Amino acid sequence: MNNLASIKSATLSEDIAQQLSNAIVQGEIPQGSKISEPELAKQYGVSRGPLREAIVKLEGLGLVTRTANVGARVIQLNIQDMLDTFSMREALEGMAARLAATSMPLTEVNRLYTLLDKHQAYLDDNQDEHYVQQGGNDDFHLRIIHASGNAKLVRLLTEELYAVIRMYRRHTADQRSDPRQALREHRAILDAIANHEGDLAELLMRRHISRASHLLKQAMEHSALASQ
Repeated sequence: MNNLASIKSATLSEDIAQQLSNAIVQGEIPQGSKISEPELAKQYGVSRGPLREAIVKLEGLGLVTRTANVGARVIQLNIQDMLDTFSMREALEGMAARLAATSMPLTEVNRLYTLLDKHQAYLDDNQDEHYVQQGGNDDFHLRIIHASGNAKLVRLLTEELYAVIRMYRRHTADQRSDPRQALREHRAILDAIANHEGDLAELLMRRHISRASHLLKQAMEHSALASQ
């Protein structure tokens, strides 16, 4: 019974962590806000134990920080942290693209071409609305990461960086331009992977993420000026 109770508690805390992570990324729980355990326990209808475990998971994802005598708070996005995060992302996802060029099966390559065709259709049907809003960008990148076949690389990118990366992208999505350029870059990366050109795939992925970092920096600077 004790083991069963532990499994149920762990599963519950993971479910709560996922819900809280999505709420933070989407801005439903504002940046810098204090995490109130009593309020969240009431909102989600859970006891404080699984909720505390969930908050610890959010700390591991980099979405929450904890300070002595203050408690847990949602992170506050800032330009320097974004640059540091995207610098790591550029190096790691570049490596993932290079590895995927040698390990991605043809069936997955074809599925990714189909995915990009769907993204093209989405842009055509929605007046070039950023398809990051419907998970397209994350889906493409995550599938290349998983195709790298490197378990440690996958863990670093999907467990330790991506929640914060999603938060930055969601925060500034409406201020960035030309989603078709991102789609063109995705196609070029996939072409290199399909042709088993690892060095080119890495170069194109790094350029793609470097450009995204530059645009995010501009958007965050614009947002900061607008709020003054």
